[in-house]
Formats: sequence, C-alpha cells, structure tokens
Amino acid sequence: MIRDSNPIPSSSAAFGTPVHPLRRKQTSDAATPSILPISLPAATLRPLAFRTFTKKHNLTLTSSALQNIATFIGTHCGSGWREEGLAEKVLDKAAKEWKKNGSSVIIPGEGSDLANILQNIERCMVGGRIVHQRAPSRHDNLIQNQGLSNAVVARPSGLSRDDSQQSLGLTTLDLEDNDEDVRAQNPRSWLRVVDAFDQPRLTYNATQKLFEVVRKRASLLPDPSCRMALLRDRYSIVHQRLMRNEAFQTSTVALSRSKSLQRSSSEMVMPQEAYKLTPIANLLGRSGSTHVLLGLLGTSPIGDLILSDLTGSIALDLHHARPVPEDGAWFTPGMIVLAEGLYEEEGSVAGPGLAGDGGVGGTIGGIFHVASIGGPPCERREVTLGVTDTGKGSNTIAAGGFGWTDFLGVGSERANRSMMRNLEKKVLEKHHLAFRPQGRSRVIILGEVNLDNSKTLAALKQVLGVYALEEAEQTPMAFVLIGNFTRHAVLAGGGSGGSIEYKEYFDSLASVLSDYPTMLEDSTFVFVPGDNDPWASAFSAGATAVLPKRGLPEMYTSRVKRAFATANVEAKRPADQKLRGEAIWSTNPSRLTMFGPSQELVIFRDDLSGRLRRKALRFQAVAEPVSPDAGSAQPTRANRAPVNGQEATGQEHVDVDGTIESAESLVPTARAQEPTPTGIPSDLHAARKLVKTMLDQGYLSPFPLTDRPVLWDFGGSLSLYPLPTALVLMDPEAPPFALTYEGCHAMNPGPLVAPGKRGIAQWIEYDTRTRKGKTRDVRF
Repeated sequence: MIRDSNPIPSSSAAFGTPVHPLRRKQTSDAATPSILPISLPAATLRPLAFRTFTKKHNLTLTSSALQNIATFIGTHCGSGWREEGLAEKVLDKAAKEWKKNGSSVIIPGEGSDLANILQNIERCMVGGRIVHQRAPSRHDNLIQNQGLSNAVVARPSGLSRDDSQQSLGLTTLDLEDNDEDVRAQNPRSWLRVVDAFDQPRLTYNATQKLFEVVRKRASLLPDPSCRMALLRDRYSIVHQRLMRNEAFQTSTVALSRSKSLQRSSSEMVMPQEAYKLTPIANLLGRSGSTHVLLGLLGTSPIGDLILSDLTGSIALDLHHARPVPEDGAWFTPGMIVLAEGLYEEEGSVAGPGLAGDGGVGGTIGGIFHVASIGGPPCERREVTLGVTDTGKGSNTIAAGGFGWTDFLGVGSERANRSMMRNLEKKVLEKHHLAFRPQGRSRVIILGEVNLDNSKTLAALKQVLGVYALEEAEQTPMAFVLIGNFTRHAVLAGGGSGGSIEYKEYFDSLASVLSDYPTMLEDSTFVFVPGDNDPWASAFSAGATAVLPKRGLPEMYTSRVKRAFATANVEAKRPADQKLRGEAIWSTNPSRLTMFGPSQELVIFRDDLSGRLRRKALRFQAVAEPVSPDAGSAQPTRANRAPVNGQEATGQEHVDVDGTIESAESLVPTARAQEPTPTGIPSDLHAARKLVKTMLDQGYLSPFPLTDRPVLWDFGGSLSLYPLPTALVLMDPEAPPFALTYEGCHAMNPGPLVAPGKRGIAQWIEYDTRTRKGKTRDVRF
C-alpha cells in the first residue's frame, strides 16, 4: 500500500501520533462557481415553502421567517433557485435541521435559532448547491487547529424531549393578525385527519412510567409475542391510571370522613382508607381474606369465567356479585374490571384437567367469590396530560401526566399548548364574532349512509340543502360520512351486488354532491368505512372484520374525486387565497385534530350495542324493600356501597349470556321512551351505559380477540387514552345521543334515514368552538 508522504512522525506513545500517517487533504484547483444574488420576494417563494415546510414536514412559517429564508435563497442560490431546484433543497435541509433540534412547530423569524441553521447551511453550500461534508474529527482539529463551536447549531431553550420533535399537522404559513389572510380566519386550515395506520406506535414502559415509540417495523402478520404485548399494554395503562387515582392512593394526613363508601360517576372514594390492589399471584396462602383485584375477564379452556393479570389467573364465582353502579355499565369477557371479594383456597379448581393450578403465571388454585364488580375509574383528559384550565383564557400546568408525549403525531400538549390555545381562541372567536354562531367551526356527522338505498340519497340531498341555503362564509368546514355504505356485504354475494354495483353507488353519490359546488370547494369530506365495505367484506361476508380497517379503495371513488376537482377548478380562486375542498378516504377508526393537540375527535363505526348484549354477563337481581305504594319508584342503587355476598339472594347461576333472546339487536319501538326504574328515559339510560363502558375501558374494542379481531401491531390506534375531546360512536342499534362524560363529549348520529320514522333524516352537528354536538333532523 502506497502512502502519501507526510512530515508528521510515525506512531509514538509519548506524542499520541497515529500509526498511519494522515492523508493530506487535496485542494481542488477548479474555480468555485460564482452566484449572482437576486432579490427574491417572499410571495414568490411562498408556494414552494408551503409544500416543503407544511405539506412535507408539518411545520409552520411566520411571515418574518419566510422573508428571512427568501433573502437567504436569493443571495446564495441566485437565479437558479427555481429551474435548478436549489431552493427546494435548501428548504428541505432547513426543515430537517429545525426538527432535529427539537424546536417548536412554529418557526419564528426573530431570534437566533433560524439564523444559526441558515448559517450552517451556508457553510455546506458550493455554487448554490448543498454538498455533504464530513464532520471535523479530533485529528482534524489537531492538525487544522479549528474548533467545532461554530459548527454546532445552538439548541433552543424550549424543548428537550424526543417526542417534541414530532410536529403539528398544520396547513397554513402565516400566524399574524392579518385580517386579509384567509387562512388565518378559516378554521378548516387547522383541521387534520389522522388515520389509524399513520398514528405513532407507542408502548407503555411500566418500569420507567412513560410511553416509548415502537421502532420495530409494523406487520400484518407479526410475531405471537405482539399479541401478548397488546394485552399487556392495555392492562398496564389502566393499572397506572388507577395508581394515579386518589381512591387508590394512601393519604398521609388523617381526615375525618364518614364510614360509607361514596361513589361518583367516574371515581371511587374510600372514606377511611384507600383501595389496595392485590396481584393475583399474592392470593396464594391467604385464604379467607378480602381483596380488590384488577384483571382481564376471560374464559378458561373448560369454559369457566376467570380473571387474569400479569401474575396469573383465578376462577371467579359471581353467584352473589353485584355490578357497581347497578345497571350502569356492561361487563363482558375481554374487559378490564375491578373485582372485590373473598378468596377461598382449595386444592384445585378443576382438578388435573385443562384448567389445572399451574401456580404463578397459570390458574391459581382456589376460587375468588366476587361481592362487587365495576369498571376502572375514568381519567379526564386534563389530568392525563398534566394540564389544568383556570378559565379566562389562561392555563396552569400541573405536575405529572403525559403532556410531553405526542400520541397522534401532531405535537405534544405541553410543548404547544399555550400557542395553540391562543391561536384557537383567536381564529374561532374572530369567526364567531364576524358571522353567526352556526359558522365555519361546525362539523356535520352523518351515519350509516347506505348508498344502495334510494331513500338515503334523498335524505342526503335534503341535509346538504339545509346548509346550501346558508351564506358561503358559514359553510361547515367538514362533513363526515360514516358507513356502512351498503346494507349488505359487497364482493361476497350479498344483496347489494358486486364490484360494479358498488362503483355505481359512489357514482350516484358523486352526482348528488355535484349539485352543491359551494360545499365541495369550501369543505372537507371525510369518509369512514364499515364492515360491509371493501375489501374486508370480501372475506368476512359482512361478519366481524379485523380492526383497524383501511379506507375505501381508490378504484371505487374516482368519480367523487373528479367532482371535487371540477368544483375547485370552476371556483377559479388562486391557491394562495383559499383552501381547496377535498375528499379524504380515512380508516375505521379515524381521528380529526383541530389546532394540533388542542382538540381531538375520534370516529368509530361498530355494532357495539348488539355485541355487548350478546356477550354481557348476567347478574342476579338484588331484592329491594317493597314500598306499600306499589306505584312509587324505588330508589337507585348506583351510589350505594358494595355488599357482602350474604346479602344477595336468589338461586340463578351467573353465566355469559349466549341465548337467542339476549341477542336482540334493537329496543322495541313501543317501549323505546319508557322510563327505567330510576326514572331516566330508556334511550338516555342506554346511551349513558354505552358511553360509560367504552370510556372507562379506554379502548374501542373491549372484546376478546376471537370475537373482534385486531391487528396486533396497530392495536394502539384503538386506544382512548388520553380521553379525546369528542367521541363519535356510530352504532346503528343505539339511539342517537349527544352527552358528556368526564369532559369527553360522546355522540351517536344514528342511521341517516331514521328507522321507524317515515321520511326523517337525522344527523349530528358538532361545534368545535363550544365542543358540543346536537342531534338534528329534517323531513325529506
């Protein structure tokens, strides 16, 4: 090997010189190409900067930052900034460096952060092009006597977490108080649709008590260990949620309280002492003692009901169990529940059969006699994120929580809360004062849009006609159309035809939408599929399909996209003056975010009520003291303390309800509005029961994986932790409702064509300003 001659001596321990002489860097004699600076206006660079920073990197440029970048590109790229693609490479490099530094998603022009990035890019530019240079090494510093202090980009003093590098999905550049800027006034500029397969894949680390990003590549056919990881994450998240609840924290200060157990809609408070969870494995050798267990309901190989946690499983006896609250929530296998009762140790539960007593990690010998059973208390979104609103537009950051975690890839709450809250208030309040309350901040939600039903198209025309009569400035910013888009499974020989017929259904939808060009050019239409839609229906034939479900195939939606393109072209508005209308074919479930992490709207389509009724556990009715007046209503037992098993009477065995009678899909119309024993209308009671069950579980599919399959690597997209701002549970078997539980506004629009009501179309109108929805109907 021939080495270049070098005056540096050979290796020496005393001088620390290298074994091999260093190569002397050859300097090029070629002349560096010169660049003739130009004056590049910021408005000329705006479209390219918008595509690079906002569309590609989800960052936001202020006007001053855009002006600084335009000046830099004009000076160092010259006239070739557009034709040779020099400006695009500079913008891409600047965006990557900004995200690498963990800075905020809004890039200001003031300060030294952006200037330092542009200064470092200038060092890497030769003839207007960015060249990749090797970072200086220790020996380079020794020889050339050059430091690295100037080459290191100064890190802003704002954020230091890795999750803060995830940026907001924003669709505008300017944030100044410019009344002429349409983007700053249009709430739709801050709307983003996040489908289930684009969400960050997070796992909870119980040791470090934080969420970590899963680096392993997702797969539709992952290792079997991923199934256990999915269930373990569900349990760990609920467990840490309970440990942060005051009912499960031991107080260091003795307080004088009553001896009765006080229970609210989402909390359990022990007057004298807090609850203490016992791992199932610790029950061994403690026969005759009372415990509180947290575990996953399931069935053993021989059909017995069991409760499992991370340490083991134990058989349950629900003969004397009482649900808490009484008839206030559903309990099915696959749910995580709290069970209080007495442990009775035996030699074996089921002998040497399939259930056996395998010790820790298996079925614990003995049986757990449950006295009361309930769902885990829910946790408000503000508590989870560690933020607390104090009113009057201000906010106080509380200790703890997961405010630095980016759950949706739109930025963390703690990193962007102050800026996003102020921006939300400015945009929504300004629009609310300029126009009537029913303005651009509305989201219209339509459910069960069966396109193979002629009545559905007539109802859809009537609903769109209601908003077409309003002024153009008051057009709702989004319309959400939820499937099933056919009454029967397509591509499986169902009554709705095959692939050709399905394409024709959406062609008919395109013709209906084309009659309302103003909405197509001013609104975002989001389509969420159901189980009857392709491609899942080709394999499931309308039965339970796997979750999450991908959006509709593009081959069926080309005519609808063409309708939007035609409406946007006919509008003849420059791209920098107004947002274009668009159709987004999202997944099931899907999420809509407003102003980054400020607002989150979860949309889910499933037949939840019917599945809950088929799989629910049946409990014995507890005898109530009968009043002499037979017509008087009995007091509710929802807020009463759990009782011991000796107080319950009756001989009926508690088991999983698998009878045909319990599988009825709809409440009879004749008694749909009849009051329950508590005096609450049955529709409202059913809605509260459904919402409480889903939000307490914190999961959209709290069923066994055999009953409702879930893609193991994408199971985190079904999580409801932290609680969203609003939740849409599109269940055609449940009555339409709009109610709030623990700060989360839950809604069900019901089928677009109201069943049992001739010529009535119903839907939900959600206002992002008030964060409330209301049911609406119109005759068609």
